[in-house]
Amino acid sequence: MGSPAVHLREITDDNREAVRALRVRRDQKQFVASVSKSLKEAAKTPEANPWYRAVYRGDEPVGFVMLAWKPPAGPFTGRHFLWRLLVDKRYQRRGIGREALAQVAALVRADGATELLTSYEPGDGEPWPFYRKFGFEPTGEIDDGEIVLRLTFPAG
Repeated sequence: MGSPAVHLREITDDNREAVRALRVRRDQKQFVASVSKSLKEAAKTPEANPWYRAVYRGDEPVGFVMLAWKPPAGPFTGRHFLWRLLVDKRYQRRGIGREALAQVAALVRADGATELLTSYEPGDGEPWPFYRKFGFEPTGEIDDGEIVLRLTFPAG
């Protein structure tokens, strides 16, 4: 019997507090905003067309993901941009982030996209090794001090 499946769920009144309670390790805080801050940002920037979900393993909320889903304006107009990805410190290094990202990439690709973008702030403990292993490559762009990455989907 394998471990419970990772899946994405909408955030509702029933699970909002449990999802907001998720925390990254102290040394990761400079790289990823909290779920509470992310939800506030989403509410303040409807023009970014925010799309977010809780990441669950079985019945347990273990992470959070948020995208700018083809925003109608701004630097990523009409593109899919991974805005947040976090896995609670208690559940890291178990493949949950990779599986959540694979599911997000599949949804984005199913929406007709040829790529998924994200960015990160460089520094000690940065998430670049995680993204590189997944297949992201630097675009050469810098957005608000962050290095922009692209995951290109093969044609067909």
